[in-house]
Amino acid sequence: MLVLAFDTATPAVTVAVHDGDRVLADATTIDARRHGELLVPAIGHVLSEAGADRSDLTAIAVGTGPGPYTGLRVGLMTAQALSTALGVPAYGVCTLDVLAHETGLETQFTVATDARRKEVFWARYGDARTRFLGPSVDKPADVATDEPVAGAGAVLYPEAFPNATGPEHPSAGALAALVVERLRAGGELDAPWPIYLRRPDAKVPAAPKKVSQ
Repeated sequence: MLVLAFDTATPAVTVAVHDGDRVLADATTIDARRHGELLVPAIGHVLSEAGADRSDLTAIAVGTGPGPYTGLRVGLMTAQALSTALGVPAYGVCTLDVLAHETGLETQFTVATDARRKEVFWARYGDARTRFLGPSVDKPADVATDEPVAGAGAVLYPEAFPNATGPEHPSAGALAALVVERLRAGGELDAPWPIYLRRPDAKVPAAPKKVSQ
């Protein structure tokens, strides 16, 4: 087994290679404006560091958001393209689940990431593997809690989330480990389709108005 995992649903462009037992190589860059520029070189870097070639891959794992439209689609389109070109399956995982998995928490907590517009994408978990509410998008005050909160939302809005815990951004290593765990358990995995909780800002121009004679 050799899984290439990446996530571009947050400001982190994170990529990892996992052999079914451990992460062989990973790389993360925090840059909200350069997802398209950074992802493909990062994939090449981690494959080289792991001593692997694209033809060695047996699966692709990608974070499906929620996240800003532009960054999110970079990862998803890349996953779908690689899956088709290499003839290997691509699996999607909610980015909030990746953050939850990495916490390792065994008690109830929240994950909140930056949704911009003074809002957060969020979900609630019974433990690191069990989501029971969300994902949703709301103003921080509407989902404020004193329980532990992972993700950048806790850092950005400490008045709503006073008990911030790590991680702040998702890790492709955690994404890969979660996919490997679910595959071995025989669980059903999602397709690499985006979790959009908002319409994109860009809109198709309206038809031009008719001018009366």
